[in-house]
Amino acid sequence: MEQQTLISEIGTDTLNGLSASPKYLLSKYFYDDQGSSIFQDIMQMPEYYLTDCEFEIFSTHRKQITNAFKDGVQGFDLIELGSGDGLKTKVLLQFLMESSVSFRYIPIDISHKANVELVNSLKKELPLLNVSAQTGDYFQEVKKLNGHSGLRKVILFLGSNIGNFSEEEIDLFFSQLSGLCHQGDRVLIGFDLKKSPDVIMNAYNDSHGHTEKFNLNHLLRLNKELNANFNPANFEHHTEYNPETGKVKSYLVSKTKQTVSVGDLDTDFHFNPWETIFMELSQKFDYQGIETLAQNHGFKVVENFTDNRNYFVDSLWQKI
Repeated sequence: MEQQTLISEIGTDTLNGLSASPKYLLSKYFYDDQGSSIFQDIMQMPEYYLTDCEFEIFSTHRKQITNAFKDGVQGFDLIELGSGDGLKTKVLLQFLMESSVSFRYIPIDISHKANVELVNSLKKELPLLNVSAQTGDYFQEVKKLNGHSGLRKVILFLGSNIGNFSEEEIDLFFSQLSGLCHQGDRVLIGFDLKKSPDVIMNAYNDSHGHTEKFNLNHLLRLNKELNANFNPANFEHHTEYNPETGKVKSYLVSKTKQTVSVGDLDTDFHFNPWETIFMELSQKFDYQGIETLAQNHGFKVVENFTDNRNYFVDSLWQKI
């Protein structure tokens, strides 16, 4: 029992995932410093349409989005969950500053490195911006902020991060988010929309190998943080998309019979040839489903902002 208390959260989650049948690992652990760096490469790919779509949305609709944020209040806290490098958000931040809007920008990310780099870049690009970066779990950090300033909260959850959650996790996420919002608070959430399966597969099974590297880095993280001995060369990356359900699923597949030891867990995990580890879900949505999610969790949809191809939507909700 004493040993159990010494196992880290990532250790517990890894033990649970690799002991399950079928095996899985949690996608939230993709984003260590190396994983965050690889994801920047993914976002730069021409096939990865999500970044371009959201950048287009912010560039095209920044005035309407800004007006919706500040509607009826003198100032607000702009809180971004999973801010990363802030590439797209900077379009909004620039316009907000040019419009003399009173706000404080609070980026929250699990990667300290990403936060440091974001703050440093903002100091150069927007030196007058009031920015207060927080490193840690989204909801723990928002809870610390809740009510402190007395200002409206405008919470950003961009890049279709919500698509990585299971249906149960989506329900939990929005329940927690709703619980932290006061009446009139706003949330702007990115949803990747259903579209041609070919477009989706080119983005999630790219020929450059970035997505495969991103998945395999999870194993390298376990080697480093849990004293495991995964050989990434013994696994290959596989992705599938179901246009009916809108689910993209990615796996690592064991190419051989092998045993992997995880020293910090004092446990061996056995793999059969072509056995899978489920790595990530990327859910695609439609407008009806988005409307239902908002209504079920105490929000109303104020406006949907989309790109000209209707690939992606940033949906603005208000707490009711």
